[in-house]
Amino acid sequence: MIFIYSVISFFAEKFVPYLGFFPYKELLVEYGLPSWISSFANFDGIHYLQIAKQGYSQWEQAFFPLYPILIKFLSFIIPNFLVSALFISNISFIIGLIFFKKLMKLWGINTSLPLIFLLSFPTAFYFGMVYTESLFFVLLILSLYFLHKKNYVAAGICAGLSSATRLIGVFLVIPFFIYLVAEKQINFKNYKFKIKNYLFLLASPFFGLFSYMGYLWKTTGDPLFFFNSQPIFGANRSTHLIFLPQVYFRYLKIAFTASHNFQWYLSLFEMSIFSLVFAILILDFLKIKKHLSVASTNLRGLQRLGLNIFSFINILLPTATGTFSSIPRYALLSLSFFIFLGELKNSTLKSVIVAIFALLQIAILSLFVRGYFVG
Repeated sequence: MIFIYSVISFFAEKFVPYLGFFPYKELLVEYGLPSWISSFANFDGIHYLQIAKQGYSQWEQAFFPLYPILIKFLSFIIPNFLVSALFISNISFIIGLIFFKKLMKLWGINTSLPLIFLLSFPTAFYFGMVYTESLFFVLLILSLYFLHKKNYVAAGICAGLSSATRLIGVFLVIPFFIYLVAEKQINFKNYKFKIKNYLFLLASPFFGLFSYMGYLWKTTGDPLFFFNSQPIFGANRSTHLIFLPQVYFRYLKIAFTASHNFQWYLSLFEMSIFSLVFAILILDFLKIKKHLSVASTNLRGLQRLGLNIFSFINILLPTATGTFSSIPRYALLSLSFFIFLGELKNSTLKSVIVAIFALLQIAILSLFVRGYFVG
């Protein structure tokens, strides 16, 4: 995939005017790579590289630590931090795809179409960039895969690492809990389940987050500094709760009153992607619910339910800050969305969706590498 992204980036450099309005962009030349490759670290990417090189600077605590830690470690083998980061992202994505297919097979989903929808999604190129999408993706998939295999230690370790990568990792506790209840490992009537064996699994998604919070408490005095520093990075994020109807009202106001510039189109794109993913997740939930009403003890159905709930939280949680900004990128981890699309019966519809997704991805990647914030 990185080869395809490189080709698109190479031609985008020739046809798309450069904007590049983000901090530290001038530091990318230090890595000695062509600009159409170094641009893969635009925006958040350069922050991860700087953290890996010199630790956290003021306000950069908004970025979780596992990805820059891995970049730092790999840099002892691959001295170029940018190359190390791209290696981690792309290898993680390949491994994630392999185990995603294995997991779907275990769940009785005998098609590769969800992978095609995932690969063609408009923001899927982030999996190949200096971003945490690939690392979190592989940890999410491995957590669910090992859970299904009843390897609770491995599942717990992956879940703990996931919450050291992104906050949303803590919500793996939901599919973990649903799975254990479905397997009748936890019996609330007699309390004779092996609590020592499963307490680790249910607590594990919090290990990474709590470790990072402890570090922040020690270094900044604020264990929630990863959240409280978010407004510094723009996107009009709020540190107090904003409800979804309020976010829609704000975006509809932009749609009907703002001038038709790049930000106007971006806001429509963000709202459209959220609405599409949210609607599909509702349909997926209703489909799962209907299936479970017929076979209430179906383990696969309950596993799908756990992933569906996680997928909902994945896109809803960021909107609580008052914006749909970055939702097109965050939606990549709402995997139930792609599974539902892969199970559509209409072949023509599926082909049209993939084609539209792929064309949008080429356009959005071209903008991203030229310094336009998208997704």
